[in-house]
Amino acid sequence: MIEACLRWSAIALVAAIGPAVALTRDPRAQAITLTLYGLALTLLFFVLQAPDVALAQATVGAVALPLMVLLTLARMRRMDRDRDRGDDEEER
Repeated sequence: MIEACLRWSAIALVAAIGPAVALTRDPRAQAITLTLYGLALTLLFFVLQAPDVALAQATVGAVALPLMVLLTLARMRRMDRDRDRGDDEEER
């Protein structure tokens, strides 16, 4: 009974956070919701008694992927800023 309740709770958590990732417009906020989604999947895999998959999901989904997204956003902003500076210098 308790196991079934945990399973359905974990599934409901994943089902609630999944659309939030897709509906979030701001990339930084999306990286945060992506992290929460990865942690929810990790919890689901632990509840489903798949600890090896849960550990892999925790590493990739909750740490590596959001970090890559945030680093990419930072690089894109830096490239835009450098391009804007180059445009300003050409106008002078």
